[in-house]
Amino acid sequence: MPALKPKRNYPMMDMTAMCDVAFLLLTFFILTAQFKAQDAATIETPSSISAIKVPDKDIMIISIGKDGKVYFGVDNQQTRLAMLDNITQTEGVQFTDKQKKVFSLQANFGVPIRSLPQWLNVGVTNPDKMKDVPQPGIPTDSTAQNELAKWIYQARRANPQLRIAIKGDNVSKFAVFKDVMGSLQAQNINKFNLITGTEAPPAGWKAE
Repeated sequence: MPALKPKRNYPMMDMTAMCDVAFLLLTFFILTAQFKAQDAATIETPSSISAIKVPDKDIMIISIGKDGKVYFGVDNQQTRLAMLDNITQTEGVQFTDKQKKVFSLQANFGVPIRSLPQWLNVGVTNPDKMKDVPQPGIPTDSTAQNELAKWIYQARRANPQLRIAIKGDNVSKFAVFKDVMGSLQAQNINKFNLITGTEAPPAGWKAE
């Protein structure tokens, strides 16, 4: 008689628990993720070789577009609201609670102070249309209309720990950059970061 081979019982793994864990992790990341707000303009920065990283917290970013328009933004919603309240006190421009909520969600903006309520109303009624509204840029004149200097001052009042970075397009004019520098130096601010693209260092290069 031929020998009978015993039936083999292969080990089995129950994947139910692992699937539950995977879905729990996915749900956690979806609920806790903070989506990056859309910038007011696309800035193509020049590239550089640097080992210094721009801070990702308590940061004020002044952006200069290719057309010379200037945009301003801070990274924290509470700082944005406190900054806007400061502007209300000094400039007399009033904002509704809904307008303040919309403002707190903006990564940056390029709208003169007097035009802010009208621009924010678009976000209240139709948020998807905000990106289609032209932004003329923040005035940086050396006269009383230098609103960039006002935003810098009120932002630092709202959060004295703010660090400053300038993000300029690689085809923006130096004259605009000079105006931005003047707004900073008028408040004795001489230390800031420049945001650039990354470039591969040459062979043998070492960061100091």
